[in-house]
Amino acid sequence: MKKIKIKKVLITGVAGFLGSHLCDRFLLEGYQVIGMDNFITGDKKNIAHLKGHSNFLFINHDVTEFINIEGRLDYILHFASPASPIDYLKIPIQTLKVGSLGTHNLLGLAKVKKARILIASTSEVYGDPLVHPQTEDYYGNVNTIGPRGVYDEAKRFQESITMAYHRVHGLETRIARIFNTYGPRMRLNDGRVIPAFMGQALRGEDLTVFGDGSQTRSFCYVDDQVEGIFRLLLSDYLYPVNIGNPSEISIRDFAEEIIKLTMTSQKVRYQALPIDDPMQRQPDINLAKRLLGWEPKISRKEGMLRTFNYFQSQSKEELYKSEHKSFDNHNRK
Repeated sequence: MKKIKIKKVLITGVAGFLGSHLCDRFLLEGYQVIGMDNFITGDKKNIAHLKGHSNFLFINHDVTEFINIEGRLDYILHFASPASPIDYLKIPIQTLKVGSLGTHNLLGLAKVKKARILIASTSEVYGDPLVHPQTEDYYGNVNTIGPRGVYDEAKRFQESITMAYHRVHGLETRIARIFNTYGPRMRLNDGRVIPAFMGQALRGEDLTVFGDGSQTRSFCYVDDQVEGIFRLLLSDYLYPVNIGNPSEISIRDFAEEIIKLTMTSQKVRYQALPIDDPMQRQPDINLAKRLLGWEPKISRKEGMLRTFNYFQSQSKEELYKSEHKSFDNHNRK
């Protein structure tokens, strides 16, 4: 009887929010998973449940350094990168390096292994968009030298070099443009609006809205996001695809939803809007619907309830931790 060959996948950023959920999905599907992370923003607790799993191997490594993987590889998913503004404003050079050097190293690995590679791009490639909703053929409106530009440009370069490797070397490439995603395993103090609001509500603090709250976001629950990425990897399409939830809401209205969900009596307080904060964000997902037969299934109400229950289960130490992450060991003097 012929032995069935188990597919092997490398996931970078495996200890991060999205990377760890992807790892769970591939293990559930019967893949062998090699997870790689250097914990600059990832958290060991996100993969603690996988200790001793027969199909999971963890490698502590910085992808901006040379990557050596023994044996064959079928797929590579590059999800290593700071993803919250607090992170990439504190470690801007590392953010640029993981999108450039890290991507270059992984494309080289994919070339040697003859593996298909999917990169985690972002809706931030659209910058502060002048087109609404955003389609994949929109080139974006990005301030390349602004403080947020380090993340936007790292991802835009990542897309460019990925397509160059496809055109020059015939590499099998996939590009997921990921819009705002949320769910369990987000860091409470990572600065993004969902954990920020929920953390403030749980601590009995007023909710902080930047600007007048008229800016919009579209939130996709992590299970839906993972399903979209999984389908894209296994598709035959090599150009960027938006993966997100088109259900749009203003931040002001979203704050009121969180107050209602958490059954708290907090008020909303307003602060100055950060530089280059996008005023609107909504994916056009017609391409994903047509190509992948994918669209989000979990409503914002259901997803937020699941996420709130997760945050509610965190220890008081986690809830009141003010310094979300120290990067002292990564910022060279």
